[in-house]
Amino acid sequence: MKKWGVAALAVLLGSCTGGIVPPAAGPPATAGYGYGSNRPLPVRQPPPATPMSPVAAPSAPTGAATAAQSGIVAGPAVSQLPIGQVGAARALQAFRRSCPSLMSRNDISGLTTANDWARVCRIADSVGDAGALRFFQQNFATVQVGSGEAFATGYYEPEIHASRHRGGAYQTPIYAKPDDLIDVDLGLFTDNLQGKKIRGRVQGDAFIPYYDRTQIEEGALAGRGLELAWAADPVEAFFLQIQGSGRLRLPDGSVMRVGYAGQNGRDYTSIGKLMRERGLLAPGQASMQGMVAWLHAHPAQGQAIMRENKSFVFFRRLTGAGPLGALGLPVTGEASVAADPDFMPLGAPVFLSLDRSDATGLWVAQDTGGAIKGANRFDTFWGAGDTARAIAGGMSAHGTAFILVPRSVMARLGADGRTTP
Repeated sequence: MKKWGVAALAVLLGSCTGGIVPPAAGPPATAGYGYGSNRPLPVRQPPPATPMSPVAAPSAPTGAATAAQSGIVAGPAVSQLPIGQVGAARALQAFRRSCPSLMSRNDISGLTTANDWARVCRIADSVGDAGALRFFQQNFATVQVGSGEAFATGYYEPEIHASRHRGGAYQTPIYAKPDDLIDVDLGLFTDNLQGKKIRGRVQGDAFIPYYDRTQIEEGALAGRGLELAWAADPVEAFFLQIQGSGRLRLPDGSVMRVGYAGQNGRDYTSIGKLMRERGLLAPGQASMQGMVAWLHAHPAQGQAIMRENKSFVFFRRLTGAGPLGALGLPVTGEASVAADPDFMPLGAPVFLSLDRSDATGLWVAQDTGGAIKGANRFDTFWGAGDTARAIAGGMSAHGTAFILVPRSVMARLGADGRTTP
């Protein structure tokens, strides 16, 4: 869903309260405000909780690049985790969708193999929601990667005003992926670069970086028929890219869903961090709501700051279920989470015990993100709507993570559950 940066909420703001962008409230009145900007945004007060303590473990080796290299210790039994029936059923439904990927993908974390998942996936197909909790308790063990100390942010599916045709307030293009954007797998050239990729374009005899945000906004892609739609507000379009997917509310009231199709290969820069460092946000404004208000109130400066983030995301129209995560599967609110595949098998369940009760529970890793890097770093998906926006916008939680793996995996990891580089 957000392969380049699934949730940049915490990266943008560190910790924020309030919404991402103003909620939809009818057709845009001006080019600057595609939403009903006078409507107050909800503020979600985080329900506090006391997270479980991690298992004592040696420090991860310096430079550890995978879960296996970070060191693995056995975690508590799944039956000891405070997982509710509703959360287990929701996670089971998401896990079933992940099974084909788990049984066909190469797990670069070093924790599992494709064959490890065959038995539990077969069992999952025959389990109903009422047996979901028992299914996880009987078929999985937990492992802790490194220190197990987790940090989680949140993301959601936004809705913005747009039109299929340019005109009036609708002046900001939402682009499809260009056919001259090329992905290069460097691992095909040398084993030392396994898993490393770059993106760019061919110019003459050279392979060069792709156009950055400024070049694209100044017309580098104009006239090529790549416009899926035209947004009413450039700020909304910018945050749509951060979320990686969303709903476009069209003038006739219909909705077009768009999802992540690619990214220009340029590094992501947090404009929230820039705004804080430059003192642009007054005390009490360090929220997504405050950022959006400032960007709207200072359009020229706002454009310049947004352009300092050279990363640019391309979209594709979604006609089926969605939004889609990095596995190409629909992600589920309150069940799907983004993680770094170097440190967690994509498609696997993970239990997050956090200092916020709303984010504590069983999740399934079905997405990735350029801002979601390292061991025990997660981005929780909350769906769409006002509540999802409010929770995701304020999500900044700390605690402990335990990854669920098939019981058979523990024998290979070692009797004590520890593996070393």
